[in-house]
Amino acid sequence: MHILVLQHEEVEHPGIFRSFLEDDGHTWQAIHLNAGETIPPIDGFDALWVMGGPMDVWQEDEYPWLKDEKAYIKHAVEEKGTHYLGLCLGHQLLAEALGGTVKPSTTPEIGVMNVQLTEVGATGVLLDGLPENLPALQWHSAEITQMPAGAECLATSPACAVQAMSWGPRAYSLQFHIEVESDTFDNWKDIPAYSQALKDALGADGESQFASDVNDNLQQFATMAERLYINWMQTTAHVT
Repeated sequence: MHILVLQHEEVEHPGIFRSFLEDDGHTWQAIHLNAGETIPPIDGFDALWVMGGPMDVWQEDEYPWLKDEKAYIKHAVEEKGTHYLGLCLGHQLLAEALGGTVKPSTTPEIGVMNVQLTEVGATGVLLDGLPENLPALQWHSAEITQMPAGAECLATSPACAVQAMSWGPRAYSLQFHIEVESDTFDNWKDIPAYSQALKDALGADGESQFASDVNDNLQQFATMAERLYINWMQTTAHVT
């Protein structure tokens, strides 16, 4: 496959998925929207991945390219039937592009927190083989409050109802991060918006505990990421 990856921050890339793609002979092209790069036509790609970022979906005045990105996602997913994977901001953008609603979180999730698979998620393809109650790296202060018509919720948590979502047979997204590598936390904590959110949620001493929790779960994160990657690839093979 040749995958188009939309990035909103230099260090918020596909993470551990990069090694899986390379091992399997797949290729990918990153477009850095925050750097002003232009999105190429989707026709040249087999799938669209949209990564996380420190901006919010409603900040179109500050980040004008968000409007075009949402239109592009809608065109790719709804009109062209492109296989899609969204993480964090990419999860929220998918929902809004297809007519759902995203709002500030009542309780931001910052840290390693548990996510519970729904019955649909536990019996579906994408999350097959993952624990029904799994640890996940969370770093978000916005959430989907209404899914688009036709979407299904695959996972949930007490503070965030829609932790994973599917739309049709080709589009999947996660609010939590599963692409974690050993340097992910160190790279992300230096992003001003993430740093401030961490301090607001966990206090001045929260950084060390967050880092420790990430490190303690790295092996399980890697195992889950590989399984989810395999599952997502299976969804692309089974759909025509």
